[in-house]
Amino acid sequence: MDKKTALYICTGCGIGDALDIDKLAETASDEGGIPECKNHSFLCGREGIDLIKQDIEGEGVNTILIAACSLRVNYDVFDFGPDKIVERINIREQVVWSQPPGEEDTQMLAEDYVLMGASKANDTELPEPFKAEEEYSKDVLVVGGGLAGLTAALETAKAGYQAIVVEKEAELGGWLSKNRQRITAPYKELADTGMEELVSAVQDNPKIKVYTGASVDKISGGPGIYAVDIKANGDSAGERVGAVVQATGWTPYDAGKLDLGYGTYPDVITNVEMEQMAKAGKITRPSDGSEAKNVLFIQCAGSRDPEHLSYCSSVCCLVSLKQATYVKEQNPEAVNYILYKDMRTVGQAEDFYRKAQLDGNIFIRGSASSVGEAGGKLFVEADDELLGEKVKLEDLDLVVLAVGMVPASRPEVAPRMKAPEDAEDRDEEGMIEVQADSGFFANSALNLEYRQGPELPTLKYGFPDSHYICFPYETRRTGVYAAGCVRRSMESARVVDDACGAAMKAIQCIEATSVGMAVHPRAGDMSYPEFNMQRCTQCKRCTEECPFGAINEDKDANPLPNTTRCRRCSICMGSCPERIISFKNYSVKMIGNMLKAFSVPEEDEEKPRVVVLVCENDAYPAVDMAGIKRYQWSPYVRFIPVRCLGSINLVWVADALARGIDGLLLMGCRHGDDYQCHFMKGSELANTRLSKVSETLDRLALESDRVQFVEVGITDYDKVPKIIGDFMEKIEEVGPNPYKGW
Repeated sequence: MDKKTALYICTGCGIGDALDIDKLAETASDEGGIPECKNHSFLCGREGIDLIKQDIEGEGVNTILIAACSLRVNYDVFDFGPDKIVERINIREQVVWSQPPGEEDTQMLAEDYVLMGASKANDTELPEPFKAEEEYSKDVLVVGGGLAGLTAALETAKAGYQAIVVEKEAELGGWLSKNRQRITAPYKELADTGMEELVSAVQDNPKIKVYTGASVDKISGGPGIYAVDIKANGDSAGERVGAVVQATGWTPYDAGKLDLGYGTYPDVITNVEMEQMAKAGKITRPSDGSEAKNVLFIQCAGSRDPEHLSYCSSVCCLVSLKQATYVKEQNPEAVNYILYKDMRTVGQAEDFYRKAQLDGNIFIRGSASSVGEAGGKLFVEADDELLGEKVKLEDLDLVVLAVGMVPASRPEVAPRMKAPEDAEDRDEEGMIEVQADSGFFANSALNLEYRQGPELPTLKYGFPDSHYICFPYETRRTGVYAAGCVRRSMESARVVDDACGAAMKAIQCIEATSVGMAVHPRAGDMSYPEFNMQRCTQCKRCTEECPFGAINEDKDANPLPNTTRCRRCSICMGSCPERIISFKNYSVKMIGNMLKAFSVPEEDEEKPRVVVLVCENDAYPAVDMAGIKRYQWSPYVRFIPVRCLGSINLVWVADALARGIDGLLLMGCRHGDDYQCHFMKGSELANTRLSKVSETLDRLALESDRVQFVEVGITDYDKVPKIIGDFMEKIEEVGPNPYKGW
């Protein structure tokens, strides 16, 4: 496009009092090549916006630089349509609110940010939304026909979209259909499960297609253009869908692995078996069929135990309270003991706990040490924490083990799965033995045709991964959303909420994809990666490092982008040594030119220059918040926001140091088992690459301390001044960059 650029400077919020606005405009014109510079005291107000709109309509301005507040605020106010380039220059939070007013260094800092903004706008092109050659589908595939799956399907249909349900069993309903009753809000009494009505509603809805006795044989393509092969009752079918909800549920932990008498004594049963017994009509002793009058419930049977399930399944306490109610309803004179570590009945569920207390159930805080049998009845020895002594509970008819919920994906369920073609240890059938920490689901419910494997990667407990703070339902496979107990353990009321959320996420993905937009966390981004294949060396780094499986590869190792899978994190851009990957509004060249846009003082001026490449997801907001708090830091630091630290190409480090910049600080999300990094692996990859940079710097006789990585969460704003201060002290210690002036 032929660009007509104008700079608009806001003088409100203390900006006009702290800076020489005329000088700032002069610098933009003389050094930044911006022909039109205007200022306004309230740029985000009606008059300020009208000023910009008048220039757009009357002067043909189509590239707008806003020197004002952070790009994280007023983004809707400064939206002038998809055919305009808008570049935000943060001179409020990161200049006038964090530096002393009227100082020479404060003025220079603002001028440098304007020059960097002008450089970025000059290199920015209007994104052209991606449009697939195939016709987009807006149908939603729901894998699983239990409470979560049926709720997701019904909510999808209510929203006006077609849902396709695939259930492996011959009938719909899942675990809840096998229950006698359930506890639901307001948590005062037991209620019918409601599954018959839900199943009927799904089966009668014309916008829901149901496959029972079915499995997904293969899912290929990406959001909006998924092709699904289904096997159902010996037949094959094909569907095209826009997004997928995985609601494959849970399975009870194997009680046989516990040393609590299960499998040895017939009257030791699990909570699942207890529920099925209650639904059948009467609670009896399996050993002789007599009525159970004395029942002991052992909570956390295997749960919260690093040898078994190290997490809490969250519902076992409520389930045992419900089943104790069954026993009391059958025989009011019956005695229930509940042996617990902690009673976890959160929120309104506490009311049902109080009801169980008033019903006369006996609660013992402690843990079982052994289970035995004497005279045809069971006994349990336990450590009573409140009494501080051992107790023996005798003459028990039933011992019910409250085993935890395991996502229907762990190796205990299906220890072998289809493996990627390049995976080690593939057997003749193309299968691989799966460990709990392998990063893959063991249960091949989806059979995705991805280079990275057919299933969703997992967290350490076997649940499909999700950014645990910001993005429930999200997985590392764009367009695939986990719901219900396959995502985390939860009670039925939470399952319903979860299924609604996942369905809405799937619909959001479908609609965004259909117009070329990215989904979370860069929702609304219309750009996408473009590959200059003439220079590709088939190194496979982009395919291997993409966290979302957006790039497959052909037999010759050429990358094959699946653009609708892309989250626009730009990690592929950072990984490519040949720099063949770029975006219309974010590229290696763009950031490189921003590094060159401002001047670097000579050594004798004693004003070092440090560039901070700051992740836009956590670190940049933390810096903004530090500015809002009026914390101050060195005026010699220049922040450049990046999409993700994983998008940082090492050429930027070389360019910065080669032109005399004294230090480079990388500030980004934490990384680890909880995947707080918004793009899962971005911070980890940046840290790994940085270790290689250090070796190179040492060989070039440049101190490796000049380049550092630091983790900054969004709540770490109070640490920002110290982080910057400590780094500036290190730069002062190592001295000026010897390449200054070259």
